[in-house]
Amino acid sequence: MAAQRVVIGVDSSTQSTKALAVDLDTGSVLGEGRAAHTVSDGAARESDPEQWWVAFGEAVAQTGWANRATAVSVAGQQHGLVTLDAAGRSIRPALLWNDVRSAPQAARLRTEFGREEIARRTGSVPTAAFTAAKWAWLRANEPAAADRVAAVRLPHDFLTERLTGEPATDRGDASGTGWWGPDGYDREVLDRIGLDPALLPPVLSPGVRAGLVRPGLPLRQGALVATGTGDNMAAALGLGLMPGQPVLSLGTSGTVYAVGRNRPTDPRGTVAGFADALGGWLPLACTLNCALAVDRFAALLGRGREEVEDGGTVVVLPYLDGERTPDLPGASGLVHGLRHDTTPGQLLQAAYDGAAHSLLTALDDVLRAAGESPDRDVPLLLIGGGARGRAWQRTVLRLSGRAVQVPAAEELVALGAAAQAAALLTGEPADAVARRWRTADGLLLEPVARDGEALERITDTLRRAGALQGAPTRDQ
Repeated sequence: MAAQRVVIGVDSSTQSTKALAVDLDTGSVLGEGRAAHTVSDGAARESDPEQWWVAFGEAVAQTGWANRATAVSVAGQQHGLVTLDAAGRSIRPALLWNDVRSAPQAARLRTEFGREEIARRTGSVPTAAFTAAKWAWLRANEPAAADRVAAVRLPHDFLTERLTGEPATDRGDASGTGWWGPDGYDREVLDRIGLDPALLPPVLSPGVRAGLVRPGLPLRQGALVATGTGDNMAAALGLGLMPGQPVLSLGTSGTVYAVGRNRPTDPRGTVAGFADALGGWLPLACTLNCALAVDRFAALLGRGREEVEDGGTVVVLPYLDGERTPDLPGASGLVHGLRHDTTPGQLLQAAYDGAAHSLLTALDDVLRAAGESPDRDVPLLLIGGGARGRAWQRTVLRLSGRAVQVPAAEELVALGAAAQAAALLTGEPADAVARRWRTADGLLLEPVARDGEALERITDTLRRAGALQGAPTRDQ
């Protein structure tokens, strides 16, 4: 009888590390593990990469297969700036994707290159989330720390290198830095932000291995290590996503994306022109405030997250951490249209609506950037921590006017990483592995009439509240 072949996929996210041990042949999840991270409060959003490494070891050990898995891959939160010294140790806490202090540096990049040109070069118009802006912030605000840096890594790069001892990244995660394009690292962008390309890891081709697990680590020595990728790219792999199939992910951040054959370049900045983890593209729109912001409103109201009520005309813009889509890094939460008869449940529902609004209004832009015609007959795949919440499901159904499919598979980022690890052993593309595992199968919710009135009410409020939220005025 053939020995069971098992791979491990890891999702190192903002709040925690999740690990899945997966049967290579069937896709069955054989073991799971989780360990929490901490993130700083206040204006800074920082995290110590060393705790990611500790959490990685705890999570993979909990799967029960750490010493038997034949391959592993790590997916990680995008955009984070990890700065290492010559010994490979962190010089300072990592600047995370939702740290908006680098907004002035992002604005400077947009001005110096122009939106059209920077989008042409890197696929995206940089915001405070992008790694290039974060490095420019570090260079401007902590020059002594920047001068000590011997290596710059993304979160998944950091963990992969700890496993193998070799620097490496992939095209998917590299495409979210603001300094990479289809021809490789953009030397002019790097020169402009004062970053030596020698500090960056090589970008490996899709499907190749990054190395082997070194001795003395939480995993079996000699196990194959895939390149890994960013969390959104891994989720696309985990779904076995086909072109034209839209995805909405509800997590700490919210994202909407689709796999495309065309390289997107949106000078408006609504759609980020990311690469996927294979040979295609992953146009994506992202918001900073999603499930976590809605949960905060529920806590402030003293209600459970499902205790929503229909009706009313109140509007909530839940921009508690600034916002990326729309690009309002200085924004804060706003409530408009309160009446004597507004109920707490209606206010909570308005927070859901406000969080979903930007994602759903960007959906058609994402599909067009992918080279696909927006087709409302194609179900919207709903994933992430909020996807199983009935209030989230009803909100997305009502505001999208689409059928919604909720995959039964959980932890799709880790599952996509597992598919990437499995592909090293089978020779298949990673997305084909996931389709063989039938990871996207799940509950299909029939469409309901689109609530255009609510969408327009939110759009109108956002337009009129622009000055309060830090939007440029006409004379700026």
